[in-house]
Amino acid sequence: MTRRQIAFVACAVAVATTGLGAAPPSALDASSSSASRKVHRVKPGESIQKAVDAARPGDSIVLSPGTYRESVTITTPDLTLRGSTVFPTVLVPGKAASGACAEAGHGICVTGTAQRPVEGVTVRSLTLRNFARNGLWASRTDRLTVRGVTAEKNGNWGIAQERSVRSVLSGNTARDNGDAGLFVSNTTDTEAGAVDAKGTVISHNRLSGNRIGLTVRRLRNVTVDRNEATGNCAAVFVVGDESTPRAGAMSLRRNHIHANNKYCPKTPRLPFLQGSGIVLTGAEETLVADNRIEDNRGTSPLSGGIVLFKSFVGALNERNEIRDNVVLRNGTADLANRDTGKGNTFRGNTCGVSEPAGMC
Repeated sequence: MTRRQIAFVACAVAVATTGLGAAPPSALDASSSSASRKVHRVKPGESIQKAVDAARPGDSIVLSPGTYRESVTITTPDLTLRGSTVFPTVLVPGKAASGACAEAGHGICVTGTAQRPVEGVTVRSLTLRNFARNGLWASRTDRLTVRGVTAEKNGNWGIAQERSVRSVLSGNTARDNGDAGLFVSNTTDTEAGAVDAKGTVISHNRLSGNRIGLTVRRLRNVTVDRNEATGNCAAVFVVGDESTPRAGAMSLRRNHIHANNKYCPKTPRLPFLQGSGIVLTGAEETLVADNRIEDNRGTSPLSGGIVLFKSFVGALNERNEIRDNVVLRNGTADLANRDTGKGNTFRGNTCGVSEPAGMC
């Protein structure tokens, strides 16, 4: 081999070696980003809040199975709090718990501000039990995900949020809570018109033994899909009022709602509840379709399979579409239009009794 050939081969080897040793800039960036995300592991007896406070955006807090006696506040964006998917990871009130979340009687609080909503938080695979008010409370969030959470025996709401957009509440169990199992609202401390939830999705949840399975109050642009509600006093309430914009522009599809026959006494705002499937009050432009609603029985003004009822401040339901539902053996009616609002349509439903007659 000549000197020129030897020099050429040496140069080629050097170039190849340099190329193999260097990663493209995009790979370096991805590796650096991944390396900056930390997992903080917490065991029973240790402080979840301490781990949350130490975490940075993108980090995960992973809880070992067991019982934790505290309340937790999350204000850091892009944070994940998750328990075990195999064995129970339970949060309950604790005498030593401190902070505004604990003082308010909540289990987990995810809170942002008007100027900076907290974004991208995920809460997964936890049980929230016996809190005086709400199992999980969220306010001013964007893209909150709550998945695989069991909220049970809490004094007010199981999983609740206000002033929040683009949320995903999926695969949760809410049972035996004092009011709604799931509650989503524009605000809870002021009277205001409906706000755009920007595509919030409530899907594949199981709701049982609550006063109301799901309440959607003064919101627009929400999807309620493939949930099961049974054993509540009322399964689903869509609530509007006289403010503008009106609640509505949402869809309730493919839900299974059956035997919601628990009795709940009247309140200053509502008559007694029993046997209510889907109730619309003061809503507009809402689609109720492809649901199976069976065996919900009662004699309340709000009893029945699918019920349209003017809100208790007088707002009417208008331009809602109720179609292609199977609604059977509900009392006092399968379909009940107890409203004088205009443009509501009923078509393609399978049912036995309607008020007024002729809608089946």
